[in-house]
Amino acid sequence: MSEPLLSARKVRKQYGLTSALDGASLALDAGETVAVMGPSGSGKSTLLHIMAGIVRPDGGEVRYRGEELSAMGDARRSALRRTDFGFLFQFGRLVPELTCLENVALPLRLGGLRRRAAEKSAGQWLERLEVGDSAAKRPGEVSGGEGQLVAAARALVTGPRVVFADEPTGALDSLAGERVMRLLSAAARETRAAVVLVTHEARVAAYADREIVVRDGRTRDFASTSSTDALR
Repeated sequence: MSEPLLSARKVRKQYGLTSALDGASLALDAGETVAVMGPSGSGKSTLLHIMAGIVRPDGGEVRYRGEELSAMGDARRSALRRTDFGFLFQFGRLVPELTCLENVALPLRLGGLRRRAAEKSAGQWLERLEVGDSAAKRPGEVSGGEGQLVAAARALVTGPRVVFADEPTGALDSLAGERVMRLLSAAARETRAAVVLVTHEARVAAYADREIVVRDGRTRDFASTSSTDALR
């Protein structure tokens, strides 16, 4: 049985007197999309942040490609977030002073790629996600759905192994949300990127291969796979 690409095992996280996670587990294989669902305050986003190496757990372990993430130094985890991990948040978090093209090229520029090469790759991703016409515009000049697709292009431009999407359609109407999920899912499948998708919407979760429900800091898996079974 092969080890999952990314896994959290019996993770615990406490904020003061509040227990955000109390033994949560999740495993993810390459190319798989897992929807993480649950009520507000259940620990969904905390689990995502822990699996992305942004937050350290108080207990349990997170492993990425066989290595324990929490045992890595800050510099190594930051490097992973520039190269192996991509991020898509509810409000996009695009840099307002930059054009959409420059926003998508930014992770490549931070990784040391020259401007011309970075912007060429960024332009290709904008075209791929059907927002090529927005390249020269600034984030404030595009619609919410277009902005999220620009943010999705930025999340994918480095060729990440894992994309963390935290309520990516939460600020969009249903039509724009469907478009974002359709194009994001297609791009992830083509590149074999795994996706951790935090959502409270059933129509968004329908794009995932399986669902994990977080409730009271614990997880319940609604589909049996080799990776998840290995954590039980």
